[in-house]
Amino acid sequence: MTKNFNDLVADLSEIEGGYAGHVPPEWLQGRTAYGGLSAGLALAAAQKAMPDLPPLRSAQVAFVGPIAGDIRIAVDPIRRGRTASFIGSDISFEKDGEWPMGLRTTFVCMGERESSIDHVSHDYPDVPPPDIGKATSRGQALSFLQHFEFADIKGNPNQGPADYLRWIRVAERDGLDPMVELMLIGDALPPAAMKLVEGFGPISSITWIANVLTTTPETDDGWWLLRSRSDYARHGASSQVMSVWNTRGEQVLTGMQGVALFL
Repeated sequence: MTKNFNDLVADLSEIEGGYAGHVPPEWLQGRTAYGGLSAGLALAAAQKAMPDLPPLRSAQVAFVGPIAGDIRIAVDPIRRGRTASFIGSDISFEKDGEWPMGLRTTFVCMGERESSIDHVSHDYPDVPPPDIGKATSRGQALSFLQHFEFADIKGNPNQGPADYLRWIRVAERDGLDPMVELMLIGDALPPAAMKLVEGFGPISSITWIANVLTTTPETDDGWWLLRSRSDYARHGASSQVMSVWNTRGEQVLTGMQGVALFL
C-alpha cells in the first residue's frame, strides 16, 4: 500500500533522543529518499518534539548519504533564544546493523519583527496557474514523483538554457503543515544543469539552503511555482538558485543548492 507523507509522519515512533521511522521504495529518487521528503521528515520530527516552535525561517540541509528503509531522526534543540530557535534534526539509516548518517539539518525558527526595512525584488516570471484537468500530470508509479502533480510551462521567453520552471503541488496534501509542505515541494525539480544534456544521468544533491520569506505561506489549490536556475556547471559540480512563488505571485521561499554531476 502506497503511503503519503502524512502516513510516514504518523508512523514515526518515539525513541530516545528522537524518532524511528521507515522510508518505503515509492519515496525513493534513485537509491536514496527524495531530498524534499528527507528534509520534510526532519522538520516534522523537530515540530513533533517541540510543538511550540516559532515559524520556520531558514533551513540548512546537507545530503550526507543515501537514505532508505528504516531510519532514525535525532532532534537536538541547539539553542532557544528570545528571537530565534536553532534546532538540529539528523537522519540516520540502517545498513548492515549500523546507523550511518544520511541527512544533517539545522532549522532556524523565528517570528516576524517590526523593521524599518521593507524591500522586495519583483522577479516573478508571471505565468498563470495551471488549468486543472488540462495541464496537470502525475509522476510515474514506483517513484517519489507519484506523490506530486505537475504543470509544465512552455515557451517562457525569460528562461535560460539551465533553467526549470514548473507548477507543482502535493497530490495528497490535506493536513500538511505549510512549512513542512515547502520543504516537501521545494526540491521537486530536477537539477537545472540536467537541461544541458540529453536524457538523464547520475546526480547527487550535496547541500540545500532554503530561506522562508513569510511566516504564513499560503497558495490556491495547493499549487506552487518552482524555479531552479544554474549559474555554474562544470568540473562535475553545479550551483543553482531556487525560488518558490504562490499563485498570487508572492515569493515564499528562496535558496541555493550544490549538486554533484557524474556525467
